Amino acid sequence: MRKGKIDKWMEGYRESLEKRPERKKVFTTRSGIPIKPIYTSEDLNDFDDEKKLGLPSEYPYTRGIYPSMYRGRIWTKRLLVGLQSPETFNIRQKDMLRTGQNGINFVPCNSYFRGYDSDTVDKVLLGRCGTTVDSLKDMEIAFDGIPLDKVSLAMNDFGPYMMVASLIAMAEEGGIPISRLQGTTNQSDFISHYISCNQPIRFELDGHLRILTDHVKYCTEHMPKWHPISVVGQHMQQAGANPVQALAFTLSTGIFYVDTFIKAGLDVDDFAPRFSFFFDISGDLFEEVAKFRAARRMWASIMRNRFGAKNPQSCLLKFHAQTSGTELTQQQPLNNIVRSSLHTLSAILGGAQSIHTDAFDEPLWIPSEKSQRVAIMTQNIIAEETGVADVIDPMGGSYFVESLTNEVEKRAWDYINTIDKKGGMFEAAKEGFVQREIADSSFGYQKEVDGGNRTVVGLNKYTVEDQEEAPEQLKVDKELIERQINRTKSLREKRNQKKADNAMKDLRNAALDPGRNLFEAVIDAVKADVTHGEIVRKLRDVYGFGRPLLT
Repeated sequence: MRKGKIDKWMEGYRESLEKRPERKKVFTTRSGIPIKPIYTSEDLNDFDDEKKLGLPSEYPYTRGIYPSMYRGRIWTKRLLVGLQSPETFNIRQKDMLRTGQNGINFVPCNSYFRGYDSDTVDKVLLGRCGTTVDSLKDMEIAFDGIPLDKVSLAMNDFGPYMMVASLIAMAEEGGIPISRLQGTTNQSDFISHYISCNQPIRFELDGHLRILTDHVKYCTEHMPKWHPISVVGQHMQQAGANPVQALAFTLSTGIFYVDTFIKAGLDVDDFAPRFSFFFDISGDLFEEVAKFRAARRMWASIMRNRFGAKNPQSCLLKFHAQTSGTELTQQQPLNNIVRSSLHTLSAILGGAQSIHTDAFDEPLWIPSEKSQRVAIMTQNIIAEETGVADVIDPMGGSYFVESLTNEVEKRAWDYINTIDKKGGMFEAAKEGFVQREIADSSFGYQKEVDGGNRTVVGLNKYTVEDQEEAPEQLKVDKELIERQINRTKSLREKRNQKKADNAMKDLRNAALDPGRNLFEAVIDAVKADVTHGEIVRKLRDVYGFGRPLLT
């Protein structure tokens, strides 16, 4: 389109504003990127289609990492399920699989996050925010009747990865080669926890790094279908980072891990194909689509140009996405169905491999069975009824989306370059740089909401006096919690104590010996019926008790 014609249109546009002013003083994305009233071919004057876009499954993968994308296979529908006891999890999970979910996402209780067994904490705290898990026996109950080699498994596990070790033990006991297990160690990225989630830092950072490195080594050698690391940007965005920051900090974290594993003796093309990422999805639909498209392009460049990856699989950014929980409101909770639906749509338009849709009552309590069914049906409806999965990268070629993708990428590179100058993500996190950037962004966003400059429907605009009823809150079954506690106590009383003692002694020796693979010792301890809390406590003796950075 000729520039003169565009200039003439803009004159008319400005004249129209004298009669009807724009409804906002400024139009920006969540990351503060200015938005013009219209985008044309002039905004993509220097755009190199082949270098910036390519085709699906071709470098730089902007348009998707697989040739057929959703025309061949719909994304994995993977909702978080974690409540009460292993018995409850098993029942709920089977129900979700019957209603369309095709991937498992297991969330343990907060006691597990902190590194303690159920019988060592206040029972009032148990089963409220996840499933109580202490031992291999609990995992066997949780997955009873679920074919481990037929479904993708995402374990929200933390170093030393006792749940993944249990899956390995269960597979071997059931005669399933562990090479057939497919899924992800979904919370193995300890840097994102250190920055955003204070709770799961079990050890000092160097201890977490040792455990993760050995876990990646083991899985690279023995579990070719398993993703031993998921680099988590979701935590940072939920903590307040804007989409550009979340993208940059996530990729910088990925750079640190790749560099670490190479220094540990692994070949980049051996482990990088099993890298995965985990992103948040905010309500800024177009910026989120741009974030995902830019992420693929940037990671491909990082792997090829920075790390010299030769295998095309090493350059693929595969990611799981979760709709934003912090953007759901306690006020008018049924509105959250619409929010989560639009967030889910963003992930699909952005080419996600796996999606979690938040339940509408999640800001109130653990999602009910009814609300979780609505969440999975949301994905089923979008996949089957809307047609959005029928074309690959439907946003590709949009003047606006391509321009926004370029700008998101540019701003993310600026952050990555700043972090590189600070010595990389590990040093930037220990210094507190990333935490301060996230805190400033969070404060700015909240200021906009409080001042009415950013609308949250039902909270600061379109409020109503009468609130609709949400589903009834799930009540924790006290008998199940007592059964859990007694099961763990009974396990310690009845196990082969000599075998357990030897396994714990060997675990400590492996932690002190850099020539040993520590994750192998964790697997042996799990098989000897050593509990999760005992494993963490033994490793804390070596690596110290983790503390978050207070900024």
